[in-house]
Amino acid sequence: MFSSLADKLDRTFRNLRGVGRISEKNISDALREIRLALLEADVEYKVAQTFIENVKKKAVGEDVLKSIKPGELIVKIFHDELTTLLGGDQAPLDLNPPARILLCGLNGAGKTTTAGKLALRLKKEGRRPLLVACDLYRPAAIDQLATIAEQVDVPCYTPEAGEKNVVKVAKAALKWAKRQSGSCIIFDTAGRQEVDQTLVKELQDLHKFLKPNETLLVADAATGQQAVKVAQTFDEAVGLSGIVLTKLDGDARGGAALSMRAVTGRPIKYVGEGEKLDQFNEFHPDRMAGRVLDMGDTVSMVEQVAEHFDEEKAAKAAKRLEKGRFDFNDFLEQMKMLQNLGPLEGLLGMLPGFNKIKKQLPSGALDSKRIKHMEAIVLSMTPRERTRPEIIKGTRRKRIASGSGRTLLEVNQLLKQFGMMRKMMKSKGKMKNMMKQLGALGGGNMGGMEDLMGGMDGKGGPKLPF
Repeated sequence: MFSSLADKLDRTFRNLRGVGRISEKNISDALREIRLALLEADVEYKVAQTFIENVKKKAVGEDVLKSIKPGELIVKIFHDELTTLLGGDQAPLDLNPPARILLCGLNGAGKTTTAGKLALRLKKEGRRPLLVACDLYRPAAIDQLATIAEQVDVPCYTPEAGEKNVVKVAKAALKWAKRQSGSCIIFDTAGRQEVDQTLVKELQDLHKFLKPNETLLVADAATGQQAVKVAQTFDEAVGLSGIVLTKLDGDARGGAALSMRAVTGRPIKYVGEGEKLDQFNEFHPDRMAGRVLDMGDTVSMVEQVAEHFDEEKAAKAAKRLEKGRFDFNDFLEQMKMLQNLGPLEGLLGMLPGFNKIKKQLPSGALDSKRIKHMEAIVLSMTPRERTRPEIIKGTRRKRIASGSGRTLLEVNQLLKQFGMMRKMMKSKGKMKNMMKQLGALGGGNMGGMEDLMGGMDGKGGPKLPF
């Protein structure tokens, strides 16, 4: 999301590092560029102005002007101020049982999906979440929540068809919740295309009745300045306790994420970074500041890899790698693990300096369809062919290409890369170096997947930097 802003900030900081001596003029010029970059990224005007003023006060201090590496010091100041702007420390939910969590926001922000994602996360943390459908206006909203509840295996209360009184629904839901013995109840409410008095009044009545522990605004990170105004309106109406930013994996400019905390004074508690129900994470201001500055977020990356990787299967794959017995059956297993991590670009975006690396990658190198294409090729092989790839010659290759719906070129490319990988495995020195690099992720072996991914474009482009 922050790639454009990160590029502009990186260019400005690089210019500062290249200056022999830092002066107040150097810093003022740099901060002017940063201010424009923030405004272009949809950061609210007053927020950007205050932020730049705070950075300037510290950047023109004696410690910076006389520092041996003033450029690096200014980057640190910028990172610290950005962390403060985003909220300082991570803000946990108030989950004192029986916790009541009220979700509000406009249509299309992702409230219903967020309700399911939050329920799944709380369930993984050992709690007993319940879902309640209070969106009585949007067609199929109740059915959507019920379907999501079934997917995450969480009980869901659905009102009678035609019911329009949201407080009446909430009363019935609380009685139902007592029988379910849940530890927290998540209420999904109605939204509108824009904030109107009917929506506000209904939400105020529901809030007054429930007296929720948490009132969370679900806001689409791609809506820019409008999201900030929406946050202010909801905060004035019901008193928000926090914000959930959705669609943070999109291509939007991301200014809402930098403005909402400062404008409302309410912390961003969670972020949605993908369509899958498990792509929902706590918001850590310092980590997000690192991502904005292209410093990476390796802590979140390791957490994500550790959560989705099967340690037992990874250990078996590692042993087979070391013995040079890795075949297409192992490769298929590794592909499934990789798919569970979500979009490659989102995962690799947590690496320091990835925005620079990304520009060097071939077109479509991070397209998730590529894994599907490789999977189709492998699934078109017979069990014997997967175990002994060396027997896959001309006619077999044509049959595999036809069966997988891929080109013969792609089949040849995959087999070539796989053969090169197996050859490398027989070299103890190269193998040891690769295992060391993979181990830097904090566990979880990728089984040479990155080498294959780098070669599937048929252009011999650079390998993905896992």
